[in-house]
Amino acid sequence: MPITVTEKFESRKSTKGDNPSAELVYTVRGTNDDLAARNAAETTSPATYDGQPRQSTSVEPVGDELWEAVVRYGKAQGGSLPEPGESIFSFDTGGGTQHITQSKDTVSSHAPSGSSAPDFGGAIGVTADGVEGVDITVPVFQFSETHYFTNDQVTPSYKGTLFTLTGKVNSGAFKGFQAGEVLFLGASGARRGTDPDDDWEITFRFAASPNATGISVGDISGISKKGWEYLWVRYADQEDTGSHAIVKRPVAAYVERVYDEGSFAGLGI
Repeated sequence: MPITVTEKFESRKSTKGDNPSAELVYTVRGTNDDLAARNAAETTSPATYDGQPRQSTSVEPVGDELWEAVVRYGKAQGGSLPEPGESIFSFDTGGGTQHITQSKDTVSSHAPSGSSAPDFGGAIGVTADGVEGVDITVPVFQFSETHYFTNDQVTPSYKGTLFTLTGKVNSGAFKGFQAGEVLFLGASGARRGTDPDDDWEITFRFAASPNATGISVGDISGISKKGWEYLWVRYADQEDTGSHAIVKRPVAAYVERVYDEGSFAGLGI
């Protein structure tokens, strides 16, 4: 007996709006094979209905060689999943917080009439015991990249490379940044399935801070530092001749390397 497919009277339920949908309902006769019944319904139904592509076809047995098939239509999805070699990018320029003890410039100072305010050489929050400083917002560009790799690319050796590069600064130019400006914050990944051919989705996180030259701290000038090097200042007591007071002023500045460098070529991105 040949398989026949007949559309039912209660077919063609539809919804219009932001999420349009439609259902076509069929009676399938002539087989007890669910796959054959489903394929027959799918072949009979249109590929699109009211401008909406076919999303799914389901069948349910209702008797001997008798099935009810429901074909659902809906708005086209935004596209297929990214393939290996493709990537997705995001960024945040919210900045970071840094504690500083030295200003760029003392705009003004004030004292009671008849006296002069001590000149601390740009030191901030000077007390009898030290220099307290202040927390400020500094440029930090945080960004992430999601890349897709074949299973053959994500080897134990590659995972080890991601581990060893985490917490390191770029030793060479990377993504338009100079050496020393990008800190690798780490990566997280997951395999998209369990089959041997399923690929990996890995997200890489970075923070960038600009290299700086021509930095001055009080009377100390000509200081240069890479983005993730740390600059600190030593203060000592000196006499301020204008106010005849003992003040703390910067007497030395130090640039410290606090992160190791690494070649980001090993990331494979």
